[in-house]
Amino acid sequence: MIEIISVANQKGGVGKTTTAVNLAASIAITEKKVLLIDADPQANATSSLGFLRSDYEYSLYHVLIGSKDINDTILNTLIPTLDLVPSNIGLAGIEKESEYLDKKELTLKERIKELKEDYDYIIIDTPPMLGTITINALSASDSVIIPIQTEFFALEGLAQLLNTIKLVQRTKNPKLKIKGLLPTMFSKSNNLSKQVFQDLINHYSSKLFKNKKSGKYIYIPRNVRLAEAPSFGKPVILYDIKSSGALAYELLAKTIIEEAEQ
Repeated sequence: MIEIISVANQKGGVGKTTTAVNLAASIAITEKKVLLIDADPQANATSSLGFLRSDYEYSLYHVLIGSKDINDTILNTLIPTLDLVPSNIGLAGIEKESEYLDKKELTLKERIKELKEDYDYIIIDTPPMLGTITINALSASDSVIIPIQTEFFALEGLAQLLNTIKLVQRTKNPKLKIKGLLPTMFSKSNNLSKQVFQDLINHYSSKLFKNKKSGKYIYIPRNVRLAEAPSFGKPVILYDIKSSGALAYELLAKTIIEEAEQ
């Protein structure tokens, strides 16, 4: 059964796109069929998979305004079981243009209905704002992953995001669930990083991902190879499969798949 997962946080620089790209790739290498939808006008997920703006004509923008079928925008990636719906800066204009669309917050949900037979997972990378595009993504999703950087002000804005999720649950998508909070950029040698991680455990332990085998909470470490991979147009699992970043996303993917198959 297909699962649609948004990766969302209105704060920038928390590892949102890194998580969307590398989770999608890590699930795909298990031979699950995965579609990554880049819903961020910055198009970082698109470039992280090696695509330049000149490589494609149509993007999610054309899907949301109704000028193209979503199937017309899908690109194949280096991983045979991972496809991409790309983005570009034109998507930034959708906030204004969508004011003229009926049921604007449900547009994406309607557009991806026809894909549900083709994929096991659809991962949506959302923009760092709580606007129409993010509401579209949450309305179309079964669940949401919230990356949280383990640094100062990490929890700032989390309450606002959780309230937005509750609003979507109440008005647009009662089935939406919080799949989990994901601590990112964690450093064992940094006292602040350890303190923020402990604060997350103290206040949100039930919402954190946990490795059932070890009983430990899952986090994404601060990792040079993970940071380098996008500049080579590859997910970290293709750039350096033995790096701590790749291993962390593999563990997250395995946990999510096992949960779905229970």
